[in-house]
Parts: sequence; structure tokens; C-alpha cells
Amino acid sequence: MTSETEENTRSGRDEEAVSRFVERFASEMTEAGMQRMASRVFAALLADDDGSMTSAELAVALQISPAAVSGAVSYLTQVSMVGRERDPGSRRDRYRLIDEVWFSTFASRDRVLTRWESTLKEGVRILGEDTPAGARIAETVAFFEFLQAELVGMMGRWHEHRKTLDLPNRPV
Repeated sequence: MTSETEENTRSGRDEEAVSRFVERFASEMTEAGMQRMASRVFAALLADDDGSMTSAELAVALQISPAAVSGAVSYLTQVSMVGRERDPGSRRDRYRLIDEVWFSTFASRDRVLTRWESTLKEGVRILGEDTPAGARIAETVAFFEFLQAELVGMMGRWHEHRKTLDLPNRPV
């Protein structure tokens, strides 16, 4: 069995510093509204070289129960940030970050905005544009329409910009 010092030397990383980074980024995502355990699991996957870990690996890395991992992964899968795959020749699931996770996350928000817009437009029709509530909701619809138009353009510009970056090829 190798010591923690030998493992840190071999990996070239200070695992304690990595753990602090994971917890700090998770805390920031939690402050922004993401579930606490989901934030921790996501940050751990983000900090993992291949962006994938088993439930057992996540439980050990984060010092949490398998049930906590399961709940977090369920949420992350639902919001399309993490995918589940089977380890070849094994019965264990491996959880992997979705390719271009941030792009995918924002693209899924675009779909949410579309659904909200539809419902809000119905609200404007029901309440009437000339009422204070109807006018407020109409402004919300206009804001979401503006946001979506900007988001679509921005996503396209990101793909073009990404081609100009000197990013290493990576599996995630």
C-alpha cells in the first residue's frame, strides 16, 4: 500500500489542496442555488482528470454516504450535467461529466426559458396586458425573449472562439 505522500508525488498534485478547491467551488455553486451534495459531486467530477468516478470513489473522495451520492447524481443527471455509464465487465455505474458540460447546461436553460415564455404569454393573455400584473408578466416575456436571442448568438460565438483557443485535447 502506498502512502498519501507517495500518491501525491506520483500524481503531481496536493490532494488536500484539490479537496479544498472542490469544497470551495461546491460552496459557491450551492450559494448560487444548486443542491449542496450535487454541488460537491459535480465539483469532484470536474476536478477528476477523466471527469468520471464510481459511486464508491465519490463517497470516499467526499466522505459521504452512498445514499448521498445517489441523490446528488440523480439531480445532476436530471439537469443534464452528469451521465451514467456502466464500467466494462462490471456491474458498477460510473458517473461522467457531460461533454461540454457548461455549454450543455446553458443550452438546457434555453429550453426552460422557452417553456416559461409560453406559460407567461398565456398569463399575459389571461390577466390582460393593460393590468399591472399583465404588464409585469409581459415585460418578463420580453426579457426572456431578449435573453434567448442573446444566448443563441453567444453560444455560436463561443464555438467559434473555442476553435481559436489553445486547449489540450481532453476526454471530457
